[in-house]
Amino acid sequence: MTTSFLNPVTTQTWTNGRHAMRCVKVIQETWDVRTFCFMAEQPVLFFFKPGQFVTLELEIDGMQVMRSYTISSSPSIPYSISITVKRLPGGKVSNWLHDHLKAGDELVVHGPVGNFNIMDYPAEKVLMLSGGVGITPLMSMVRWFFDTNSMVDVEFVHSARSPRDIIYHRELEHIFSRIPEFKLHIVTERSGELNESWAGYRGYLAQAMLELMVPDFMDREIFCCGPTPYMNAVKRLLRNNDFDMSHYHEESFAATPIEVQEEVLEHVEQAEALAEEFDVADLISVEFSSSGKSVRIHPGETVHSAAAKLGLHIPKACGMGICGTCRVPLSSGQVEMDHNGGITEEDLAEGYILSCCSKPLGDVVVDY
Repeated sequence: MTTSFLNPVTTQTWTNGRHAMRCVKVIQETWDVRTFCFMAEQPVLFFFKPGQFVTLELEIDGMQVMRSYTISSSPSIPYSISITVKRLPGGKVSNWLHDHLKAGDELVVHGPVGNFNIMDYPAEKVLMLSGGVGITPLMSMVRWFFDTNSMVDVEFVHSARSPRDIIYHRELEHIFSRIPEFKLHIVTERSGELNESWAGYRGYLAQAMLELMVPDFMDREIFCCGPTPYMNAVKRLLRNNDFDMSHYHEESFAATPIEVQEEVLEHVEQAEALAEEFDVADLISVEFSSSGKSVRIHPGETVHSAAAKLGLHIPKACGMGICGTCRVPLSSGQVEMDHNGGITEEDLAEGYILSCCSKPLGDVVVDY
């Protein structure tokens, strides 16, 4: 990387899409958590909404793998982005990143996307609740507040397994020591291991503890991220207090819930049972203009499944319209798109769709 990034004429602004990047730094945050910092091959200003995420396009053991990670850095430091990854037992991607990704390596990143962010839900009083590596999107938010001197009253409650598992510990203490309106509370599940000493909160976050730390938690905009059991416990606590859940926001990249998997299987069985009932005239044509291929599909099938039938690989990570990885241009026709925030209004205006959750309403042509 040369000083060319200082030239405002050649510097571009980041937009949702597919970007070639280079890892420029790896930071060991805790014994099992690392931060990976990236810059674009061509100078780019990385502006995004703090809390949003990107999807990495990787090749592991000869297979293409997509995985989404929250951006942990702040757009107030615009020439690079960072993700923070915890090594997980049996985690294919997290372990590969820890074991193989190093400064100088190149990879492709898709994004940024995501509805979980502070800019879409402005508030004067904010409560941030995080568990484990779920701290990453909230750290991006806090860094943004700090760097921009935002006039926001922030209460930050972070839960970690033990003192040695507190991610960004020194930086958190630095930030919260300099602004009176920022208050930090750290809870550790246990202490005393490896001769660790801990004088702070211990155990699991519960109402009595929350009331002690943040007496006015009911009056705040709440942002929460962490393991599913942690977030479920937080929501249960808030609902028991009749909290207005329209002021509660969460982010999670957990595995697909069992009930969703069962629903998908049920839909497959129904589709198989009804397949023979369709007349050929009912089939819908999906043409992929750039590939010169087309296929006829049953109503209710997605553009992505049509591509798969032709052997066309449209990258995707979530399959639920969240990550935005499977974005493609729709040249003609109409689709019903049931997405979950993975596409922007600007992309829609330009004719893009998310192939994983777009069902043709008639014959369509896709530029892919």
